[in-house]
Amino acid sequence: MNRPSGWLRLLWPLSRLYSAVARARVWCYARGIFRARQLPGTVISVGNLTVGGTGKTPMVLWIAERLAEEGKHAAILTRGYRGISDASMQGVPQSDEVALLRERLAGKVQMGVGPDRFKNGEVLARHGTDWFVLDDGFQHLKLSRDADVVLIDATDPFGAGMTLPAGRLREPVSALRRADLVVITRSIQNPVPAIEGMVRRYTKCPIFYAATKLESVLRLPQLAAELPPGDIRSMRFMAFCGIGNPGAFLEDLRAWEIQVAGMRSFADHHVYAQQEIKDLEHEAAVAGADALLCTEKDVWNLRNVQFAGIPVYCCRISVQLPETFRESLSEAIARKRAGRAR
Repeated sequence: MNRPSGWLRLLWPLSRLYSAVARARVWCYARGIFRARQLPGTVISVGNLTVGGTGKTPMVLWIAERLAEEGKHAAILTRGYRGISDASMQGVPQSDEVALLRERLAGKVQMGVGPDRFKNGEVLARHGTDWFVLDDGFQHLKLSRDADVVLIDATDPFGAGMTLPAGRLREPVSALRRADLVVITRSIQNPVPAIEGMVRRYTKCPIFYAATKLESVLRLPQLAAELPPGDIRSMRFMAFCGIGNPGAFLEDLRAWEIQVAGMRSFADHHVYAQQEIKDLEHEAAVAGADALLCTEKDVWNLRNVQFAGIPVYCCRISVQLPETFRESLSEAIARKRAGRAR
């Protein structure tokens, strides 16, 4: 790899150090110097290699829904990024992703929210949970798992090839050796030889492609009214979002043939202020938009603001995977358990 130029040259040594520390940490867990703790049940980790959004939340939701359909006693273990304590939820920590998962799963799957995912898993296990979906778990080596599902965003698969802080990789690409299944998201073609070639340098595990499907467009704040398909195509929207990969949201809107009059992006997990909403409404009026449009993840972060003169909608999405994904996941779990029993 060529050394970067410009200001990145200053960060390059720090990235080398970060990479060395990440490798050493994995080595210590692999050699038993650090011990991973094991929950009494099956743990499926969903994670990625890069910072930012790769579609983890829809994938966690997909797996959790399938486990519930199969009648399993399942729970999601999540850190709950920037969570707060909401009195209406009896003090359960909340965040945008947790709120989305609670809304979509409607009690079919339990939630363990907080940084100590082993402790939360133990509590849930005492109440009968024996299947766990570990959200953003690839680097959470403290907790043993039965399968590692690793997501790769086709629009930025390997974070400029460098670890933090010069690049966007959370650990070196060689970490893919730990993956049991790789899922490539946001790809406009299938297959993608360049990405698959890099993956194959480190693992022979199955590779799948996930597509994002628009389920519905719902009106805020109750999310009870669904916009008819004809209106979705005929209306003009001022789009905005506070997610890890705002460009992917815009690309999705175009793929769904939604007319975008303008676009505004904010930092991931951004909690909106009233002045920002006034600015968005003004920009929408200037652009001739009929409504504002955001992601479902943004809904929670809009809870403290009011919209005055224009309707606001969110996109409810799901992930589409080949039928063989579920079978491959079961096989990966069986292989990991067999290797552990030796």
